[in-house]
Amino acid sequence: MTDRGLRIAQVAPPMESVPPARYGGTERIVAELVTGLGRLGHAVTLFAAGDSTIDADLVATVPKALRPAGFTGDPSGYLAATIGQVVRRQGDFDIIHGHLEWSNLMLARAARTPFVGTFHGRLDQPFAADALADPLAGMVAISRAQAATHPAYPWAGVVYNGLSLEGAPFGADRTDALCFVGRIGPEKGVVDAIEVARLSGRPLRIAAKIGPSVQEREYAETVFRPAMERADVEFLGEIPGAERDALMASSYALLMPGTWPEPFGLVAIEALACGTPVIARRAGALPEVIRDTIDGFLGDDPADLASLVKRVDELDRAAIRTAVLDRFSASRMVEGYLEVYRRRLAGIGGSGRQATVVTVSDTVDSSTIGIPTMSASATSAAVAVMPSSEARSSAAASSSSSRSSS
Repeated sequence: MTDRGLRIAQVAPPMESVPPARYGGTERIVAELVTGLGRLGHAVTLFAAGDSTIDADLVATVPKALRPAGFTGDPSGYLAATIGQVVRRQGDFDIIHGHLEWSNLMLARAARTPFVGTFHGRLDQPFAADALADPLAGMVAISRAQAATHPAYPWAGVVYNGLSLEGAPFGADRTDALCFVGRIGPEKGVVDAIEVARLSGRPLRIAAKIGPSVQEREYAETVFRPAMERADVEFLGEIPGAERDALMASSYALLMPGTWPEPFGLVAIEALACGTPVIARRAGALPEVIRDTIDGFLGDDPADLASLVKRVDELDRAAIRTAVLDRFSASRMVEGYLEVYRRRLAGIGGSGRQATVVTVSDTVDSSTIGIPTMSASATSAAVAVMPSSEARSSAAASSSSSRSSS
């Protein structure tokens, strides 16, 4: 089946604009998809906040993005309204691609048009088994580790995130400072990052947002700010993308010591594009993204990570940048999703039989993530497809490996 001129709906959450002004990983991925699909000749309609600024047919689900406007409540009503808007327009599209996390399941059930839904967040939730008990076609994970939290689920695909990283700054004057970029929260490991900086004797610059919830603000005031006093720490708050890139490009290394099962880790590939190595806890998808001893180092606790800081000078920063531009490009991600779309439109990917689609490259050791070794001609297509039985076996093996290393 040809996919030329597909009419595609991309459905974003209403919390941030597309692309986001500052924080918003999901919205950045949606922006890359909208742009990449449009360049390939597809007609893309974006359901998103009305202040989104992107070259696409925009259907405003809210007048302005909710989080920057100060919204701190339950967004479920807005998500329900978004689903209603999409369903009313579904006849205009060949395929609908949702990015609504668990609300993807509701949209999939409501839509008669072929549906693909990407989970961008963590799947190890207490309600997850019940929510996924009735398998739906078209669900996509963004890493093997994320999919492995539910190895029996018939995933339509695993497609790695990708960004347009060519413009990332490289060659800037490096300082001896480490950096932490993301969000202030216990699962993100910001206090452990401070401990790594203290143990390694290096300054630490933190560019991160403090969320609006009572719990997030309480953590920031009672745990994070006191911890800052224990090391040479500069807190920059939440900064725009260009400033964040400049920070990473001038840093000695990026720290990612979070204990949570990172579904992917966009900040890792952003740092690598700047030639900045990543020192990370061996958690979630980070071993899939960061090639240990090549792109940085993987460890298990702050003392371990601090001991690895001294080895950063062993790494080739230019080679790190070159590899990540290929491994996690926006074009590879777009091609991966197009393969999922093709299979859905061809009737492949129902709950009875699925395929796993993974963006790969010649620089990925395929054996480490359980996908077949591919020829040069196959890797140029940017995707690998395997039957569900192989996919589930691989996911189960990944899950077992993750447990044994934790």
